[in-house]
Amino acid sequence: MNDWEVIALHYATAIRPAADLVLEADPHEAPGRIDYFIWVVRGPLGVVVVDTGYLPAEGERRGRTLLRHPVEALASIGIDAAAVRDVVLTHLHYDHAGNLAAFPRATFHLQDREMAYGTGRCMCHPRMRVPFHANDVVEAVRMVFAGRVRFHDGDGELLPGLSLHLVGGHSRGLQVVRVARRDGPVVIASDAVHFAAHMQAGKVFPLFADYADVLEGYARLRALAGAGGIILPGHDPSVLTTYTPVSPNASWAVRIGHGAV
Repeated sequence: MNDWEVIALHYATAIRPAADLVLEADPHEAPGRIDYFIWVVRGPLGVVVVDTGYLPAEGERRGRTLLRHPVEALASIGIDAAAVRDVVLTHLHYDHAGNLAAFPRATFHLQDREMAYGTGRCMCHPRMRVPFHANDVVEAVRMVFAGRVRFHDGDGELLPGLSLHLVGGHSRGLQVVRVARRDGPVVIASDAVHFAAHMQAGKVFPLFADYADVLEGYARLRALAGAGGIILPGHDPSVLTTYTPVSPNASWAVRIGHGAV
């Protein structure tokens, strides 16, 4: 088995009202923190970047705090974005699919249903298009015409030990990444679950394409991880305290595995 390394890179943060973080929020609950990540999977077979973060101007417009540019975060762990060959886009929301032009050699891996969702009739409805940035979607379409998007229709293997799985729910074509490792699989859940507590309590982040599919997705994540695996939530600050920093001077870059801090 190829022993892939999985790293979460924390690039932005925000304090949001409780109602922005969970659908079932108590109106008296205090605001909470939401963190923004991209992920890296690397090993003898190469480097795969999972998601590309948001464009700084778009994050600022939405009131998010950029801590470090995603491309700079990659460079800090020795990855040149310009040399990356494979990028998985879990979905096309603004905080996951910006900065595509910073990866000039990459093939972008995307689900058929996500492109159809982000460019189709659902975007006629203001609530459905809130998490999308039109310029990012247009850039993704340009990548299609440049021959740089590999579409996936459901589940499939990207590389040995590295597979993509359609979950949907939060966005119609949301996919997660399962990384097979000797110490148990790691499932990069992205926005299939924003916070670990949501899945534990059966609660839902208040932006979704299909409420039922979000809840069904939790069961899918558990099945993909199995009894000894790790489910890595997409926006949970606890990721930074649960796992070990890659270096003493980079607490915002953590190596995912069973050797937790």
